Amino acid sequence: MKHIRNIAIIAHVDHGKTTLVDQMLRVTGSFRAGKDVGTRVMDSNPLERERGITIFSKNASVRWSASAGPNAGESYKINIVDTPGHADFGGEVERILRMVNGVLLLVDAFEGPMPQTRFVTRKALELGLQPVIILNKVDRPDSDPDRAHDQVLELLLELEANDAQLDAPFLYASAKAGWAAAEPPGPGGEHPSDLEALFEAVVRTVPAPAGDPAAPFQMLVSTLDYSPYLGRMAIGRVENGTLAVGDSVAVWPLDQDAPLARVRVPKLYGFEAMEKVETESGSAGEIIAIAGLEGAEIGSTICDPEQPTRMAGIAVEPPTLSVEMRPNTSPFSGRSGQFVTSRQIRERLEREVLSNVALRVEDTDQPDRFRVSGRGELHLGILMEQMRREGFEFSVSRPQVITRPGEGGRIEEPYEEMVADLPESMMGVVIRKVSERRGEMQHVEHAEGAMVRLHFLVPTRALFGYRSEFLTDTRGEGTMHRQFAHYGPWAGDLTVRTNGAMVCMAAGTATGYSLFGLQERGTLFIGPGTAVYDGMIVGENARENDLEVNVTKGKKQTNVRSSGADDAIVLETPREITLEGALEFIREDELVEITPDAIRLRKRALTTHERKKDRRASPGG
Repeated sequence: MKHIRNIAIIAHVDHGKTTLVDQMLRVTGSFRAGKDVGTRVMDSNPLERERGITIFSKNASVRWSASAGPNAGESYKINIVDTPGHADFGGEVERILRMVNGVLLLVDAFEGPMPQTRFVTRKALELGLQPVIILNKVDRPDSDPDRAHDQVLELLLELEANDAQLDAPFLYASAKAGWAAAEPPGPGGEHPSDLEALFEAVVRTVPAPAGDPAAPFQMLVSTLDYSPYLGRMAIGRVENGTLAVGDSVAVWPLDQDAPLARVRVPKLYGFEAMEKVETESGSAGEIIAIAGLEGAEIGSTICDPEQPTRMAGIAVEPPTLSVEMRPNTSPFSGRSGQFVTSRQIRERLEREVLSNVALRVEDTDQPDRFRVSGRGELHLGILMEQMRREGFEFSVSRPQVITRPGEGGRIEEPYEEMVADLPESMMGVVIRKVSERRGEMQHVEHAEGAMVRLHFLVPTRALFGYRSEFLTDTRGEGTMHRQFAHYGPWAGDLTVRTNGAMVCMAAGTATGYSLFGLQERGTLFIGPGTAVYDGMIVGENARENDLEVNVTKGKKQTNVRSSGADDAIVLETPREITLEGALEFIREDELVEITPDAIRLRKRALTTHERKKDRRASPGG
């Protein structure tokens, strides 16, 4: 056990976490000679590679032998757990940190700690994990490692780190170049050529796992995997005891009243580099995967059936956002999807809840509709994107914040910390727009190159649809990050989307002739040749009201003029509708239609008659 180190890596998006893991695997010889492994090997999911972010926690390990110092000649196994950097995936973070004894906190030497870094670091410090700080990208001309060093210390103090955590070692590194040093580069840019300083700091700083290999077996399930041959696989760190293939274990369900399930272990796996490797046994301190445990859930205890002892479960913060999910009922339903019924959608959501501990699925008063709650738009959006790629068709409503009762019977709603980096000349319009959405500016940081960093506290629902507006106001030069901060007083009524929609009033195929006449009325979402139906939203109106349009109308040919005799029609490029953008755009009376080959916007009431009837029945209609 003294030669095992279990660590998690914490970093904001694009700070170099996945690149650093690549280098750690390479320099320790974790890949066979000549093997083409590419880059970002830990981002194995297609969604992660497309978006450039870590979504799902994953396990890897390296073996390192100390060549100098008091531990010279000794070999260590370092288990590495990759953690998502976005607060929306806090459920992944909260369960995965239970497997480790320390964390590598990776911070960009120019940007410093960002909001998502703060969230995961707070969780790690609360669990008493020992950090090792890495200031990355110090070889960039615009880096400022001294400022980043001070900001990290301020962050640790703000998060109430203990004395041992405040004494964390600082390393200066370039993950892309594959080196780390205990001191910043010299005047001439001198630096080591390897990661030895990083491995030495991990072995010296992060404590070996505690536990007794001779005690009765205990393990908390921190994550789940699935094998088509062996069934469900429970992954976690062995807290006490030793487990061998063929031993019997008791699976203690999350329901305390449920009986213990006694099963025999058919296969055990350890982790070597990026692979699961079959092993005969696993002892205290090791991270293992146990195959064939159908009753295991995340947070359940696996223990010795003769001396069963339940371990404390995994505490996960409650969701803050919810959507209503239902089968697709548009005229295009079933054209491209394989799974279209409410029963199939329910079964898929129930499977997701087993591994996605921050997700909640509830029934509604309608048997074919489900209330799906998560930690944010990105958390819910990733689930929807996975489902559509698996062949599901469904529609979802506008996200709603989850409120809770506060002191004195007041309603409280979630607030988010928003950090915006933008040119100083554009800060006025951003401050005005965020203030109109009930946001409060906390402070301003001035950076080099006439750039500023604005910190706001904003109600979550006020940020629906703001990202695209922010990019427009900053001409694409600004970046915006946000994360859940806390619950606060209800901010009152908010007007988020001020423009109406262009709603198609006829089924058919959109023509260039009709679109050309409509593009001056607003922004189009479709191009010529797109199939449309009555009630489908085809664009954004420039005015506040909804505009009923016919995009299928063509120019008639007569004996006086031909259909092609006039000037050529020039159409603007339609706005691309993404899943996150669609969720931000829609209003209460609208839905997002999600299919494997398309994302469409529609009205809840499809026909013109139904929409008029709903408007008359609404307040002020």
